[in-house]
Amino acid sequence: MTRAVSISLDQFYRPQPGGIATYVRGLVQGLASLDDESLRLVGIAPRGDPTQDVSDLALERVRANAPVNVLTRLWARWPLGVPAFSDVVHATSVAGPFAGGKRDAVHAAALHDLLWRDEPSASTPRGIRFHERRLQFLKRREDVRIISTAPGLAQRLIEEGFDPRRLHDSRLGVDDVHTVPDSEDAVRVALAAHGVEGPFTLYVGTREPRKNLERLAKAHALAALTNRELGPFVLVGPPGWGDVDSGDAVALGLVSRSLLQGLYRDAAVFAYVPRAEGWGLPPVEALHAGARVVASVTTPSVASNYEVVRVDPLNVEAIAEGLVRALSQGDDDEARQRRRASVASLTWRNAALDHLAAWR
Repeated sequence: MTRAVSISLDQFYRPQPGGIATYVRGLVQGLASLDDESLRLVGIAPRGDPTQDVSDLALERVRANAPVNVLTRLWARWPLGVPAFSDVVHATSVAGPFAGGKRDAVHAAALHDLLWRDEPSASTPRGIRFHERRLQFLKRREDVRIISTAPGLAQRLIEEGFDPRRLHDSRLGVDDVHTVPDSEDAVRVALAAHGVEGPFTLYVGTREPRKNLERLAKAHALAALTNRELGPFVLVGPPGWGDVDSGDAVALGLVSRSLLQGLYRDAAVFAYVPRAEGWGLPPVEALHAGARVVASVTTPSVASNYEVVRVDPLNVEAIAEGLVRALSQGDDDEARQRRRASVASLTWRNAALDHLAAWR
């Protein structure tokens, strides 16, 4: 018997798709990898053109007859675009949809963080109001199951008044079976085009105040004075909301997945020290590539990872010391394999299995 799972794709149509788009892509990849012929995967897409390529998503697509900003408002009241044959309707963010499908359809929503509370500067006042309203909306909607993707988030929701029976934890993934990393030569050529030669320190993520790039850039400059093996500071990712001073860092902007994986692999050190974070995909992606990693104590994804140098994100000297300490770690095949093994359970296949358990 076929079970139709309809998944919102709205994040791919937003100006900064961000980590939620990575989550959606990975979830679809994980579900497809199960080779379960009883699953019919359907993506619900807004009207218009995506801001990220979605041609590789292994699912059917249905088009809602409204652009993404209109759908975000409507989905709290009306499941526009949700196929009537849906057995499961999964909202990949608090945008929705939260209804539609068959009469007995399962409705679920992924909740990734409470960052609008933890770091209000990461959003606009309008964004804070939107997320707070949607959280209270989901609290009232007892028929919607909540899939939390960040450690400790479920407990915070229970303290917020959510029924524990509605809450389901899910791992996230770091594997990408469809992408072959660029060669070392290709990575060198790409960096040389931006004036970077030799070793480099890498950051991956949106460039916005919450990511703490001003302190990280200062810490890198301080550590690099006596540790030239750190090389230049290289940033990968789009600009986000708010002004960011990243000093002398070299910004590559958005890059292909194949180049990104090559950069992770070849970086002298990967550094990620946000002031607040929902989960933190980049540091575990870097570990998956075998890289040495420095991360803030506020990054949940590596909170218990013994391979990571964890630092106070508000202390420039501590971040600089962390960069030097990470640089001193082994980088031979054995050390790189240990780092990869530390995130071995974080696969999109396992994430898909966690979601299937929540949708039962």
